[in-house]
Amino acid sequence: MSTYNFKVSMSPIEALDIVKQNVDADLVHEEIHDLGNGNYIGTLIFEKYYMRVKNRVALVVIIDNIYGQTDVRSIATGSSEGMIFNFDWGAADSFASSVKDILDDFIIQS
Repeated sequence: MSTYNFKVSMSPIEALDIVKQNVDADLVHEEIHDLGNGNYIGTLIFEKYYMRVKNRVALVVIIDNIYGQTDVRSIATGSSEGMIFNFDWGAADSFASSVKDILDDFIIQS
């Protein structure tokens, strides 16, 4: 499992749209909730097959502005090659960091 957490200088809706348009994977679930007063929380779940681990890897992206600034969490999981060994040749980190790479120009705090 690999995680990234950072803040961006845009609304959650804008960040979700940019991520959705630029992640090179299958979008399997999407939800956005309007919490009122300009606050939103959205979740995107992607899945991608990685040859190096012979497995599909899941990427969960959660973006909200509940506490003011827009907070982005990117979590990749399911990337280990077997049941016993939790080693994935960097697949989870590569997938999770793709969100940070996509939003890099807008990051205000890591």
